[in-house]
Amino acid sequence: MGKEENYIFGRNPVLEAIASGKSIEKIYVCFGTSGDSVNTLFSKAKKAGIKCSNLDKRKFGELERNELPKGAKTQGVIAIIRSFETVTLEEMVETAFQNNKRPVIIALDGITDPHNLGAIARSAECSGAAGIIIPEHNSAPITAIAVKASAGALSHLPVAKVNNLSQALINLKENGFWIIGSSSESDRLYTENIYNQPTVLLIGSEGKGLRPGIINQCDFMVKIPLYGKVSSLNASVTSGIILFEIMRQRNFQYE
Repeated sequence: MGKEENYIFGRNPVLEAIASGKSIEKIYVCFGTSGDSVNTLFSKAKKAGIKCSNLDKRKFGELERNELPKGAKTQGVIAIIRSFETVTLEEMVETAFQNNKRPVIIALDGITDPHNLGAIARSAECSGAAGIIIPEHNSAPITAIAVKASAGALSHLPVAKVNNLSQALINLKENGFWIIGSSSESDRLYTENIYNQPTVLLIGSEGKGLRPGIINQCDFMVKIPLYGKVSSLNASVTSGIILFEIMRQRNFQYE
């Protein structure tokens, strides 16, 4: 599928796509775009159960430049077509245990940048993780940008979308997983020996981190110590460091 086939753009084309029942992943409206057609679009998207979000002008411009044909007339509206097959949480867990007695799954909370999503997927696949869980809402869509940033990893790594991340974590705990979150506020270092069970690694957004309700589901919170003047790491770097620490510990202890 080419880039232009991943998207529908322009107010009327997107409205027509909603009316026809086309499988739409998400609709982005450039911040400040207004008018009756835009109001109608929000209303019809809501009725169809399609996520419709305002995107700031800088990010919307990047989407236009990087993903659409040159000169595309978007009128401030871009719809992403659902073209990436996901799995259910149950399917992911079943496959995970078929391949590994102590599988590792990544769960993302508030990762809205497709570049970050792709980079996390790349680290996850390279470290042997069983898959990635992303929420239906407040999450980066799986676009060509994400696939490219993953260096092909998203073609090999199962992705499960869940309506309620907190409930998904409860289900995973019932299946024997330990939930480990990352936070700079934790007193526990990421190098501690806490990964010898099936593990879910939770990664939150760089600005807000994990939501309180998600933190409540964690068995452990860990931090990566920082020694420079910058106060935080990129979410994809954090996930890569912890994922390969899990792999290092397991290879050292059990091979």
